[in-house]
Amino acid sequence: MTVHRFAVWAAVLPIVLVVTWDAPPLTAPEGAAEPERPLPAVERPTSAPHVVGRDAWGADEELRTEPVTYTGPARAVFVHHTNHPDDYDCADAPEMLRSMHNDHVSGQGWDDLGYNFVVDKCGTVYEGRGGGVDRYVLGAHTTGFNMDSVGIAALGAFTDPAAVPGELIRAIAEVAAWKLRPGSDPRDRVRMVSTNDDSMVPEGDPAELDVVSGHRDIVQTDCPGDALYAQLPAIREEAARLRVAEAR
Repeated sequence: MTVHRFAVWAAVLPIVLVVTWDAPPLTAPEGAAEPERPLPAVERPTSAPHVVGRDAWGADEELRTEPVTYTGPARAVFVHHTNHPDDYDCADAPEMLRSMHNDHVSGQGWDDLGYNFVVDKCGTVYEGRGGGVDRYVLGAHTTGFNMDSVGIAALGAFTDPAAVPGELIRAIAEVAAWKLRPGSDPRDRVRMVSTNDDSMVPEGDPAELDVVSGHRDIVQTDCPGDALYAQLPAIREEAARLRVAEAR
């Protein structure tokens, strides 16, 4: 087998209408044939940040088409963008989430919102895919690598460095520090195995990735935007700092 190491590169995606949902193509749900996994008995290394639940942002639970599938404690975090214009008002985030949720199900054909969490530019964290904030829910965010990982999407496009506020960086780091399994260093690397052929790594092959990676590290896309991708080192450092601070 070959361990794949990736250089930073991007493929420019066309913009369709005003917003395009930057997410992997529809594939059969990973792990769908397996029975639901129980809640992992783990001690979280950091406290949970405040998360706005699905009921609070108005998720339409009737859109759900499949039972929730659970996975193991997160070995990796994948950072995404939603490709919305960066100049939105944070008060409009719930409406944006409802629209994206509807598109992921009715337009993309998925069974729910793809991302586990969504963060707006003001640093508010929203519950994405349903199934329980305190559980490890199998998402549809990084094809081939959804098992034992968490997908965090930032509302915006983030092509301009000025469009990446500190509140956003801090919030993503808080979710990463909270959700990564005990013993993980957000600044480290992790070896994971692809579960299908829809990423840059063939099914069954291993890939060596940053514990906190960008979507483009494993899938041909410009996600999470050049400016946000450039902030991944800062996100890793902040997540590591939060873990150390909580342990004291």
